[in-house]
Amino acid sequence: MTTTTRTAHAPARIDWAGLAWMFLFFWYFSGVTQLLIQVTGTAGFAGFRQAFLLSGLWLIPLLLFPAHTRRLAALLGGLLWLCSLAGFGYFLIYGQEFSQSVIFILFESNVAEGSEYLAQYFAWWMVPAFLAYGLGAWLLWRRVRPVYLPRRGALLASLLLLATILGYPALRQFSKHEDPAVALEKFEQRLEPATPWQLLVGYRQYRRQLEGMQALLASNAAIAPLQRLRDSHGEQPATLVLVIGESTNRQRMSLYGYPRATTPRLDALRDQLQVFDNVITPRPYTIEALQQVLTFADQQHPERYLTTPSLINVMKQAGYKTYWITNQQTMTKRNTMLTTFSRQADEQVYLNNNREQNARQYDEDVLAPFAKVLSEDAPRKFIVVHLLGTHMSYQYRYPPAFEHFTDRQGAPASVSADQLPTYNAYDNAVRYNDFVVASLIERFSASDPNGFLLYLSDHGEAVFDAPKPAVLGRNEAAPTSPMYTVPFILWNSPRWQASHPRDFAAALSRPYSSADLEYTWSDLAGLHYDEFDASRSLVNDAFRARPLLIGNPAQPRNLIDFSLIKPKPRNDDEVAQREAPGRLTVPPPG
Repeated sequence: MTTTTRTAHAPARIDWAGLAWMFLFFWYFSGVTQLLIQVTGTAGFAGFRQAFLLSGLWLIPLLLFPAHTRRLAALLGGLLWLCSLAGFGYFLIYGQEFSQSVIFILFESNVAEGSEYLAQYFAWWMVPAFLAYGLGAWLLWRRVRPVYLPRRGALLASLLLLATILGYPALRQFSKHEDPAVALEKFEQRLEPATPWQLLVGYRQYRRQLEGMQALLASNAAIAPLQRLRDSHGEQPATLVLVIGESTNRQRMSLYGYPRATTPRLDALRDQLQVFDNVITPRPYTIEALQQVLTFADQQHPERYLTTPSLINVMKQAGYKTYWITNQQTMTKRNTMLTTFSRQADEQVYLNNNREQNARQYDEDVLAPFAKVLSEDAPRKFIVVHLLGTHMSYQYRYPPAFEHFTDRQGAPASVSADQLPTYNAYDNAVRYNDFVVASLIERFSASDPNGFLLYLSDHGEAVFDAPKPAVLGRNEAAPTSPMYTVPFILWNSPRWQASHPRDFAAALSRPYSSADLEYTWSDLAGLHYDEFDASRSLVNDAFRARPLLIGNPAQPRNLIDFSLIKPKPRNDDEVAQREAPGRLTVPPPG
């Protein structure tokens, strides 16, 4: 008689419950934080999904060595728990997802600053929260048990997990991108939401971006100062504020005639403001636009952002203490240039350390540090406030209290039912942006300053607007006017206006590109130097209108005049006054 034997370590059935407890244990260290992010609506679903998938990697050593399951789970779980404390604690304190920007802040802070942050944010409930978090991990570890598979089955399952979780995503990225560095970066983005990769990948990215930023800062430090800089206002105390918005199209602001009340606070301040209604941005992307807006670069000389002083450099040379307060992401590949601009200032305040833009990070966070800087004892201050503004995704840009537009009232008939939620969300974001900008003006005014505040947006945004109501976002290859029309608003303090009286009436409708902001800002601040060109200052009597060039300056013969895409004027007189020639042939920069 033949008998079939089966060892205790090779059961016929798979212990699915045991596998589930293993997975849940390892998921815990990334999943709890990601679950909190989802429940609070802080960020999108991508991070939660990736953390869920990546948790399966830790099953591999337990499947291969089932006899050591408990010890391996304890060892790996202990390491993951320690690594996860950074992300878990950071979310509890700031309500944000841990990212390489946080690593940047940590390494750029000294011990005293770190102690100050701990003292400011530490609360009694954090101790039981961390203890409960650790207790949850321990309780799950107690449920972990060995799952025995045939040796060949364990190897096959491990290879399948490895291929599915890491192999296929890596192969997909490296086959899709010719540049290995780009492929690696995209692959790393899939790892970053999970523990411990958020620390490892974040630190590697931080080091890489830091090197690029340090090179740019070294290059900036070598730039020669402006020649014979002189201040017509002498050494008198002054506070000058530049507020940079994000993705805000002035055509969606009631201050500029939009039928919905998207800017009630600025509308109420209208008599105190100089509202310029014919300003455009040269590029529809933040970095490319600000490389021109904040330097002497322009569409015909785009490389000058590397060889000429930035606005921060100019103000420092003029004797101002400089500050940069930002609610933009701090240290990412895309934002290295922004961080470089900020690091040129004497002091920086970084508020947004989220891993992704699709996160609830509200611009009112800039108000407290702005008030603190205003109160500092420095006779001459230049303050840059960089907002997240109305950046996509719009529903993350405003708190629930600002969900004002919820139906079709006031929306164009061309907006479809599917488009309406996004259309309304953008208008709500504009309304919240109005609250923030007006609050900055009001707080500035309350300090009785001798100075002015200028607000503009880096670029606009098309959100189902005429003349192409199907377009959402920005595309330089297929431009529409909402991508380029930006608000440009000046508030002068009574003291400044009394000391430097100026009539802006003739300047309010001049066609102007924000690429020439440095000349206008210098003129407003009373700064003159050999390189100053009065014809490029929007507020100067010597102003000369130029074609408003848009497009990619890397392809200069494809640059066009904005008049080709701007909305049709209302009457024949405006047509005769503003009509411009067709596509421009722009000579190479020289």
